[in-house]
Amino acid sequence: MIPLVLGPLSEAVGIVFSWPAIGLLALGLVFGVALGAIPGIGSVIGMAITLPLTIPLSGAEALIFLTAIYSGAMYGSSVSAILINVPGTPAAAASIFDGYPMTQQGKARNALGISASASALGGTTTMVALFVVTPVVTSIVLLFRTHHIFLVTILGILMIAVIAAQGSTVKGILAGAFGLLLMTVGTAPTTPTPRFTFDTYLLLNGLSFIAILLGVFAIAEMIRIVDIEGGTADAVDAVGGSITDGVRTTLSNKLLMLRSAFVGMGIGSMPGAGGAVSNFISYAIEAERGDDPDSYGTGNPRGLIAAESSNNGTVAGSLIPVLSFGIPGSPSTAILLGAFIVHGIDPGPTLFENSLDLIYALIVSLIVSNGLILLVGLFVIAPYGYRISFVDTKYIVPVIVVLASLGTVSLRSNPVDLLTLLAFGVVGLLMKRHGYSIIALVLGAVLGTLSERTLNRSLILSDGSLGIFVGDPLAVGIVALIVAVLLAPVARRPLSRLRS
Repeated sequence: MIPLVLGPLSEAVGIVFSWPAIGLLALGLVFGVALGAIPGIGSVIGMAITLPLTIPLSGAEALIFLTAIYSGAMYGSSVSAILINVPGTPAAAASIFDGYPMTQQGKARNALGISASASALGGTTTMVALFVVTPVVTSIVLLFRTHHIFLVTILGILMIAVIAAQGSTVKGILAGAFGLLLMTVGTAPTTPTPRFTFDTYLLLNGLSFIAILLGVFAIAEMIRIVDIEGGTADAVDAVGGSITDGVRTTLSNKLLMLRSAFVGMGIGSMPGAGGAVSNFISYAIEAERGDDPDSYGTGNPRGLIAAESSNNGTVAGSLIPVLSFGIPGSPSTAILLGAFIVHGIDPGPTLFENSLDLIYALIVSLIVSNGLILLVGLFVIAPYGYRISFVDTKYIVPVIVVLASLGTVSLRSNPVDLLTLLAFGVVGLLMKRHGYSIIALVLGAVLGTLSERTLNRSLILSDGSLGIFVGDPLAVGIVALIVAVLLAPVARRPLSRLRS
């Protein structure tokens, strides 16, 4: 294990609090929060468009600026999820389930207070842990091979399908399977074979899961509220609550916050996984463990704490494979890896040997970023951000539709993505009406490409044998968890009878 060397740590603190590094950190954080709050934009686009601008900066300054955008966007994406039921990025999708109902119940400020405190405390805790656990977690991550990652994706989808099934496990699993099926459109990942493209080149790259996500959440919600006169809040008095009570709620659930943050950190350390996956799984774990599972999705603060603690915890986890192996765990860290390369920094074991002060500077800057998130969230967003609920729907609807459309098109400049956005707005509305799990659909779409890619690689490595998925203790353990999740609804009823 790499010891915490006081010399490099003091140098790191000096780097972070020197000028212009501290100014770049604050600028990047504010920029990230703003981008995260805009549906469909998020950290990836923000980091991508600012990467060329960091060339005149030193390596440390560039990395501090980009990671501040990353961390800020993780928090910012929850603001629109809580206030208007539209996640800024997939990393805040699970925050909708209890955050938006709290807003509808007149507790918007409670929800925003929970979001700011849980994000900041969860992110800070995992960043402090990152100082000492990187070598240990690196060893654990190395145990996960291609077939293990495939099994983890299936486990995540089934957990959400079962827990968020709204009374019907079959409907939940069907929704998740539909999400997986959608991602088979386009060119196969291992062979140049077009599938379900209807002989048009526009579908060769498949459907955009961002367009699907924004469709079922943003467009579906806009269709629902378009006939509502006035704001989305029922009345001025309805948007109440207390920021202080929200923070107290987070602090009174410290174990939940810590558990969810470390779940996010662990999942974020797996290449290919990210905030969307950790957000869902942390929420699913809490909903399954909770004393009143039916209350989740109706405004339970514990569900919001679980979701918000995990997404900023994911930031710490996603740095582990980048710093240790030069392997990006998410699109955002892929851009961060590009910044390493642009500035002539080689990530990997030699980085720990030769540039420990740079690693510590990166971690210290993210701890400072989480402190700023707490200040911005509690003293700017929470007191004043809820007022968006009073904006008349005749202004909200066109603005959200335009932002969702721009966010969708800006990623690939493909007109099919606009059609996907509109189509899944209708699909999302119909799924809500008929009790199908939207979240299972979204997670299936988010993990679809990763699932298929890892499945194909696993079968290639095993010469087509399915035995690879039960060929080692770790794989058997994950399969056992999958079986347990599938049997949970069957076992829940007799257990509840025994308790009564």
